[in-house]
Amino acid sequence: MDLLWSPVLYLFALIPILILGYAVILRRHKPYAVRYSSLSLIREALPKQAQWKRHFPFILFLLAVSSLIMAMTRPMSTVTLPSTNSTIILAIDVSRSMCSTDIEPNRLEAAKAAALQFIESQDADTQIGIVVFAGFAAIAQPPTKDRTLLTAAITNIATARRTAIGEGILMSINAIAEIDNSVISPYSSVSFVPLPEGEYVPAIIVLLTDGVTTSGILPVDAAQMAKDRGIRVYTIGFGTANNSAPMNCDPYSPQPESQDQFAPGIDPFFGGGGGNFRREIDEETLKEVASMTGGSYHLAETSAELQQVFDNLPTQVFMVTETTEISVIFVAIGALFFVLAILLSLRWNPLL
Repeated sequence: MDLLWSPVLYLFALIPILILGYAVILRRHKPYAVRYSSLSLIREALPKQAQWKRHFPFILFLLAVSSLIMAMTRPMSTVTLPSTNSTIILAIDVSRSMCSTDIEPNRLEAAKAAALQFIESQDADTQIGIVVFAGFAAIAQPPTKDRTLLTAAITNIATARRTAIGEGILMSINAIAEIDNSVISPYSSVSFVPLPEGEYVPAIIVLLTDGVTTSGILPVDAAQMAKDRGIRVYTIGFGTANNSAPMNCDPYSPQPESQDQFAPGIDPFFGGGGGNFRREIDEETLKEVASMTGGSYHLAETSAELQQVFDNLPTQVFMVTETTEISVIFVAIGALFFVLAILLSLRWNPLL
């Protein structure tokens, strides 16, 4: 616990002064001595625990003063609380390898279906954004609560060339920054202090890909930017080991596999997964990205597995670590002690 106004602690010197003053008052009100023939009779006549009842209200008074002094120091504490305003960015790989039919009807359509069901399962107050990435990344739908807009964005996704996983992460951070002033866009020149280890903002990135980065910033470098901003990245590797499955995506389908790999406008060597060797999942990198940012990696080889991954993502309650002033707690405790001291004093010592 940190104190903004630590010099106020010197006021604790008032405590012994108050005790001294209390002792002086007791001596002034000390009754005149009366002689009795038997002290045992006096002890029997006195009520039990009379002494502690006499002084207990003053002890509560001292505790109240101490609590108020602590409140004046403006103590700060780091607390973890559930967030009432959360954001989820779905970053979806739309490279040509997503046309593979190893998962029916193809990887892209299966991913769309799972994403739509995921969106419908989220709380109505959760803002969801859609980012798509191939050779570059773009925001298909800024974070919104409007499920109609999100459905349209998912439905209209189409494929493009190459794969830039890192760019997808950067664009996702940028989408969060547009609605959260505490997050600095990676495209901004504004300097900022990275969040301490373990502190997160109420936003996550769910990144789905079936391939390997072929262009753009390295995913681990983009992950470092997400980590510095307290954004967790959950990565999903989607696809099977059947790299020879036919490709089938509009507007290039239906075509034989041999023609699809060399479709007009598609570079056979940098087609974002158009060739067999481009359809491998870079699990090592995806695991590292997730581990760096506090997220987790998941592999899905079927539509059912992908849906299960989405269902198990920790998106229902976002916990946020914040540094906040807790003076009000000490004020409340001090007030409680004051009230108790007054009530007990009136009840136990009505003549004082």
